[in-house]
Amino acid sequence: MKHPLNPFSIGTGKKLTASLCLLTPCIAMQAAAPKIEVYQTSRQGDRMDLVESATTSGQADYSLSLKPQETHQTVVGIGGSFTESSGQVLSELSAPRRESVLRACFSPAGAHYSLTRTHIASCDFSVTNYTYAPVPGDTRLEHFSIEPDYKYLLPMIKQAQKIPGADFKVMASPWTAPPWMKDNNTWNGGSLKREHYQTFSDYIVKYLEAYEAEGVPIWGITPVNEPLGNGNNWESMHFSPQSERDFIANYLGPTLEREAPDVTIWAYDQNRGEELVKWAEVILGDKKSARYVDGMAVHWYQSTISVDGESLDAVHEAFPDKQILHSEGCIDAMGDDEEIGVWLEDDWYWRPEASDWGYIWAPEDQKKHHPKYRPFYRVARDLIGGFNHHLVGWVDWNLVLNTRGGPNHARNYCLAPILVDSGRDHVYFTPLFYAIAHFSKFVRPGAVRIGIDGHDDTFMATAFQNPDRSIVLVAFNSLEKMQTYAIDLPGYEQALVTIPGQAMQTVKLSKQ
Repeated sequence: MKHPLNPFSIGTGKKLTASLCLLTPCIAMQAAAPKIEVYQTSRQGDRMDLVESATTSGQADYSLSLKPQETHQTVVGIGGSFTESSGQVLSELSAPRRESVLRACFSPAGAHYSLTRTHIASCDFSVTNYTYAPVPGDTRLEHFSIEPDYKYLLPMIKQAQKIPGADFKVMASPWTAPPWMKDNNTWNGGSLKREHYQTFSDYIVKYLEAYEAEGVPIWGITPVNEPLGNGNNWESMHFSPQSERDFIANYLGPTLEREAPDVTIWAYDQNRGEELVKWAEVILGDKKSARYVDGMAVHWYQSTISVDGESLDAVHEAFPDKQILHSEGCIDAMGDDEEIGVWLEDDWYWRPEASDWGYIWAPEDQKKHHPKYRPFYRVARDLIGGFNHHLVGWVDWNLVLNTRGGPNHARNYCLAPILVDSGRDHVYFTPLFYAIAHFSKFVRPGAVRIGIDGHDDTFMATAFQNPDRSIVLVAFNSLEKMQTYAIDLPGYEQALVTIPGQAMQTVKLSKQ
């Protein structure tokens, strides 16, 4: 059968049915019966299926107590990233295939992504290195041009905007300043010269203005992607916490306040952990820089098995008026020798066989954070756990790549939720796409995370109230056996839902 989010389904496993029943019919006169929809993705083959409900009673393994009166952060959005590599891959598809991929991502009938990210000039997921200011010494930026983006990147974004019902924000990050503004005069590594702090701020404003003129308003930026560097393997530019603080406080912040006051600034833009806390203390703890910064942007590459909730909690507790946004994460490959055929096998995403950069190259004292892992688990855990630890948004990396995990001029291959075999005009929606859609489709911008008790590290759950007052609960059963959970929501009869082993469910509760 064809799934609503996958028009090119290559087949599914046996369809499962989740049972949903009212445990306490005796209180029907006192409490309303909510309208309940249960959507399910499982190892057995469900892909965002609206599962049928039954009326049999039973005992609950878990009892989830929802507390709408206990409110936490407001959600900004959830989605993926526009890259030049994604644009090239999409351009190789037939027009109907390309349209269907973007509909799957951005249509209300699809995943309905609400927050996206793109790169300012080239990144590792570009076809080649490029800058918008190629002329050395052009401090007036008279030769500034976004012409390189006209081939792949902007057409993809504009086509996504035209999808009926599409409604998404775009944040943008530079991987580096133009090489001539840096102390090493090259693409990889190095630091921004002090005399070009203002030049680079003006460069970013030029970018914002150029994209606005193209009908692509930019909602937010980070000063640079991964300021701690990437081993100088592709475009990068280093800041210390202090130098990024000074850049924001004295140059970028005032410049944007004057020229683009509606654009938000997100500091840091690298991994969670001790460095996140240190950078937050320096930047958010400084009154001058903090006034320009909405919060911290974070990645997930510090661990394949942990959300690192401790560092997220520490930042939230120290700076409760600031926000934390997950701006990048992907299933990153080990290198050219990694077997990739398994990427096209549904079941691989549930098996503990994936590895990341740290499996080989991390220092010995860090390898414990980078064991083999299950890709679906990693995404499900990070979405549920991340939001439970105060994330306001979650953005995946490349929207779509080819079946090798590219193109990538740095040979830094990675997985994407959607893979394309352009030679056959074939598209494969991996299980990861559906894990993200379980959130993006139902947890809309403006939703508020609400209190929830009764879950643990094996049966994970989080809950939100949308602006339309509907309640959304997302649960993931990481065990291999079926579980049953009760949902207690004030004012409603208690509901009982059965979830298969290794399955994810979104439960939407609304008034009849």
